[in-house]
Amino acid sequence: MTPDRGHRALDRLGLRDTPARVRLLVGALLVVALTAAIAGCAVPVRLAPDDPLPPLARFGIAVAVFGTAQFARLRFRATAGMVSITWGEAALIVSLYLAPAGWLPAAALVGTALAWGLLSLTDRRPVVDLVRIVATVTAATGLGVVVTSALGQPFLAPPTPALALALLAGASTYLLTGAALGGLALALRHGITVAPPVLAALRGKLLMFVGNVVVGLLVIALIRLDPRWLLLLPPPCWLLQQTYRHRLRAEEERRTWRTFAETTGTLNQLDERAVATAAVTGALTLFRAELVDVYLVGDGGRWRRYRGDVGGRVAQRQCTPPEPAPATGNGLTRTLTVGATRVGELRIRLAGSTAPNDSEQDAFTAFADALAAALHDAATHRELRRVAERSSYDAVHDALTGLVNRAALLSRGDEALRQLSHGHPVALLLLDVNHFKEVNDTLGHNAGDHLLQLTASRLGSLVRPGDLLGRLGGDEFALLTTALPVVDNGSAPMTYALRRAREIVERLAAPTEVSGVRMSTEVSVGVVVAGAGTADLAELLRRADIAMYQAKKGGGSVASYDNSRDAGSTDQLTLLAELREALAVEDQLQLALQPAVDLATGAPTGVEALVRWLHPRRGLLTPADFIGPVEHSEQLGAFTRYVLDKALAVAAGWARDGLDVPISVNISARSLLDPRLPAEIAEALRRHDVPPRRLVLEITETVMMSELEVVDEVLGALRALGVQIAVDDFGTGFSSLTFLTRVPVDEVKVDRSFVIRMADSPEAAAIVRTTVGLAHELGLRVVAEGVETAEQRIALAELGCTAAQGYHFFKPMPADKISAVLGSLLDSATANVFPLRADGAS
Repeated sequence: MTPDRGHRALDRLGLRDTPARVRLLVGALLVVALTAAIAGCAVPVRLAPDDPLPPLARFGIAVAVFGTAQFARLRFRATAGMVSITWGEAALIVSLYLAPAGWLPAAALVGTALAWGLLSLTDRRPVVDLVRIVATVTAATGLGVVVTSALGQPFLAPPTPALALALLAGASTYLLTGAALGGLALALRHGITVAPPVLAALRGKLLMFVGNVVVGLLVIALIRLDPRWLLLLPPPCWLLQQTYRHRLRAEEERRTWRTFAETTGTLNQLDERAVATAAVTGALTLFRAELVDVYLVGDGGRWRRYRGDVGGRVAQRQCTPPEPAPATGNGLTRTLTVGATRVGELRIRLAGSTAPNDSEQDAFTAFADALAAALHDAATHRELRRVAERSSYDAVHDALTGLVNRAALLSRGDEALRQLSHGHPVALLLLDVNHFKEVNDTLGHNAGDHLLQLTASRLGSLVRPGDLLGRLGGDEFALLTTALPVVDNGSAPMTYALRRAREIVERLAAPTEVSGVRMSTEVSVGVVVAGAGTADLAELLRRADIAMYQAKKGGGSVASYDNSRDAGSTDQLTLLAELREALAVEDQLQLALQPAVDLATGAPTGVEALVRWLHPRRGLLTPADFIGPVEHSEQLGAFTRYVLDKALAVAAGWARDGLDVPISVNISARSLLDPRLPAEIAEALRRHDVPPRRLVLEITETVMMSELEVVDEVLGALRALGVQIAVDDFGTGFSSLTFLTRVPVDEVKVDRSFVIRMADSPEAAAIVRTTVGLAHELGLRVVAEGVETAEQRIALAELGCTAAQGYHFFKPMPADKISAVLGSLLDSATANVFPLRADGAS
């Protein structure tokens, strides 16, 4: 025999795909069945001399009864395979009455073999399955006969209650034995536990079992009464069979759609892997499938396959695009699409060889569509996360060199300084590339960018634990080192910092090639050493900048900060002294109020209170001129209380005029370190009779980067008080998303730098779009800052931005003018008239 013919023969027998343990079980069952048949026939039987039927006829009747019972079968899918239920119990009861008990295993063997042999002409079952079924029925019959014979002798015996109980016991043994052996075969084939298929078979057979016992006893009674009455049985039996079929179908459909609802519910996840895994395990349960494959289209056309088998095991691997599905009768395949987008493919192989019915096909189609939508949603959320992560990364990193940018350097540096004990020495090195303008002018800006990248790479190789390296902009870099030794070989910390600066100068001076020109990079380095807690990073940068220019002027490469040559420190002290006087009078620190308007209706959504200092000697000062020194002085508390008091006084005046508009006040990060702040704000609200909801405290992303417990406690107390929290300059920090999951806020304000660059920068537009979408998903208000043109206003409205403020609408105005403006805006909004012209005037 050739190998191909041998393989085809094995396929017909079903031996190639049948595990060895199943073949061993089938062999053992066959031995038991043949032994029971031969042993039963060998037992001598004494028939009555006047018996109208010869022994062979009685044996033939039993064969016919067992065969007929197999033809009247019902099938349904269960865990790991198809389950067939028949009228076997009725056949056993009738045969026990009509033929000697010892003959019945042989009769069951012959009758079942003939019946399933004919059924296999349409089912195309493998021979090994036929042998298993015949052996199982024979073994179950043998055990049923043993149990019945132990309790009574039913052969041609008159019906009595005792005989009925004996027959019931035999039928129950037949049922349990058949279910147990069938479940054991499926468990061995698929490596699962025995209980699920056994319980499924018993649940599906319960009603039929009761009917079988009743029909069997009824047949015996009719034979005793008059065999001609048996002619009336076929119609009731047919109706009973239809009842069984309808009951099974109804139960199966209820189970299918109940499981469908539970399974599709598990698909509502945001992670693609979780969705695919839930789909595989859900499809195995829903369709009682042998195998489920979910193919997903990944980035760049790469495919992944999630496969689950009947044992509940789910495996994932990269794969090639799926080949066309083979045309098998028990398989279902559907391409997963959302609109015109293909997201994957779903394939299942049902248990057994029976083709899916209409109900299963409908459930499969609905499940595949739900899976496609869930996978598309997961992919959308993945892209949103990527955009948000990229936006967060870009917000704190320099696009050219990949180093942290100025804002991140300031915030991370201040955070690092706060982690150190007070007075611990730290050093800041500020580097400026000499003659960089000449490189740009001579070789072009591409060469200049290349030089900056080479410089950043070399600096990165010199970074040590405890260092923070960033690009400030242009040709300036800064290196903060917090692991500064207190004493280094007897030298002071400044000596160590100067040595590091000279090491950097020497390393950067190594020749390199830029645009085909070999050159040496020369830098000037300003060095400042200070104790942690004595100055923030902005102040250290200012001092290092002075030192760097001293190095340039002195013709050297490195210079340290000289306090005697710093006029800024004295000026700051003078400014703080003058602020103390300004807080004691009423006419110097003034509020400039700028409303934010609803982009849809034009109604005012809030007013931001901005501080201006009308200095008697310096003139009008903006917050940029004095807020920095104030935030790092002891006057911050008094200044914050002063501004809050003035803002709440204005809000109280609005209430008297019938204007219900919230007012926003900026709160310093350092103010949130004061646990007394919530109580002070509560007292100010009570004093001015202003509801807490009409006060909005704006905090910057510097606050977000702090995970100090006191900050969370202060913010929590303010939230409990009813005060609203807004995030100012959203998008410029690096942990906004983390903060929003940690502290509930009411409003985010998109930084003006992104709004202004929306039209020219796809990156800025993406950040605005992502911020608006994220805020909507979290149920937050969105206010865009710095809107200066009608085009910006229209673009923000199209993105779904809630409100905006900026010169396009109103410039900051004195408190005595704001009430009229707010009233006009409210009246116009009520009349459905947007009062704002394109030039921003009202």
